[in-house]
Amino acid sequence: MDGRPDSEHPIRRLSTQVVYESPYLRMREDRIRRLDGSEGIYSYVEKPDYALVIPVENDGLHLVEQYRYPIRARSWEFPQGAFPHMRTGDPEHLAHEELRQETGLTAAHMRHLGRLNSAKGMSSQVFDVFVATELEPGPNELEVEEQDLLHRWFRRADFEAMIRTGEIADAASLAAYTLFLLSDQLWPA
Repeated sequence: MDGRPDSEHPIRRLSTQVVYESPYLRMREDRIRRLDGSEGIYSYVEKPDYALVIPVENDGLHLVEQYRYPIRARSWEFPQGAFPHMRTGDPEHLAHEELRQETGLTAAHMRHLGRLNSAKGMSSQVFDVFVATELEPGPNELEVEEQDLLHRWFRRADFEAMIRTGEIADAASLAAYTLFLLSDQLWPA
């Protein structure tokens, strides 16, 4: 939100109600009034914010691949996740935990690159992007939904080729990589 009261926005909320809730998300329906005075319903999803980590090492990146049920396909992407049960907390702590849980890697340095909207037309969720460097391997700690998760390191050239061919199509990972390329972050030697 930009800090202005609802009455100063082009769409004004008249009422709100939770129409569905689970440990992972809330679905809201807001009765709204538009600029022209017409009223309607705006439905959207509330999910906890999450952290996405770009683990960089030896002119390459670590990715995870897992089955994503909503699209019925496997997806290569950067490690990412939210606190369980709609909890909130420190994004950098979450980034360290997601990296360790999904890849077994721990990072000596975690640098925040930015905060992005996930799907602002249908969700209030945002995510923080971090770059992890000086990585140390260790055991992962997968959640039950991640039991098929694979972890692999890719050379930068191969990673970028996978983007060009559409093999990597995760929007959050692509947006995060754009932030990385536009930052003053240098590739480790």
